Amino acid sequence: MKNFQLNTDHLNKLDKRFYDICRATPLENPFVISLNKPLLKELGFNLDDLESDEFIGFLNGHYIASGSIPHASAYSGHQFGYFVPNLGDGRALNLGLTKDQHLQLKGSGITKYSREGDGRAVLRSSIREYLISEAMHGLGIPTTRALALIGSDTKVYRQKEENAAILLRSSSSWVRFGSFEFAYLGEKKAERVKSLADFVIEESYPHLRDQENKFEELFFAIADKTIELIAQWQSVGFMHGVMNTDNMSIAGLTIDYGPFAFMEN
Repeated sequence: MKNFQLNTDHLNKLDKRFYDICRATPLENPFVISLNKPLLKELGFNLDDLESDEFIGFLNGHYIASGSIPHASAYSGHQFGYFVPNLGDGRALNLGLTKDQHLQLKGSGITKYSREGDGRAVLRSSIREYLISEAMHGLGIPTTRALALIGSDTKVYRQKEENAAILLRSSSSWVRFGSFEFAYLGEKKAERVKSLADFVIEESYPHLRDQENKFEELFFAIADKTIELIAQWQSVGFMHGVMNTDNMSIAGLTIDYGPFAFMEN
């Protein structure tokens, strides 16, 4: 892990309201369940490091890679007909960028945006996301990816006592529809929305950078990508389950696998 570096220069381009710098709360007695070695190699990890204590520490959030600034993102969301202004990464930490992919730990503990939650992910749902995100990628459907999964002795309570896990996942962007809703809150809303739109163009739509009407073109590009994504979902009978604005990607990716399902016919 000594030669592995992450880039967080993008934070300098974002208003500080959009994120909160914080640290993970490591799991007890973490152990590796699965590694997506081809993707780890593709994103710059040395395969010889994958058995090291440092790498397990990296997955568990207590080893900070060079250049990493762990942070949780803020966003709003329309959830089941109601607007919730202050959501955000309640159980995830963004670690930094490598090979144009943002790495994120899901289930890494409480953040500023956890509200009444424990910041944890259970093993059951983490395995589901690990498998389905890679299955969707295999089907050619734009999606976040899964790199690694660890289990632990840490107990969490849902309907019953379960074991906690952490999933390392990647995405070309974690900006959501709800990020723009968050930008529109309070004073200087036009300035913040414009700044976020410029950030999104640089990150996900660079071909629009020099367009005279780039913001209008951005709107239509996002709409087109989202239409294409949902058509691809329908082509395989995939049902997202939580299509709130905080779970919709501005880059046209499938994100946040929760209560998803596939139609049998």
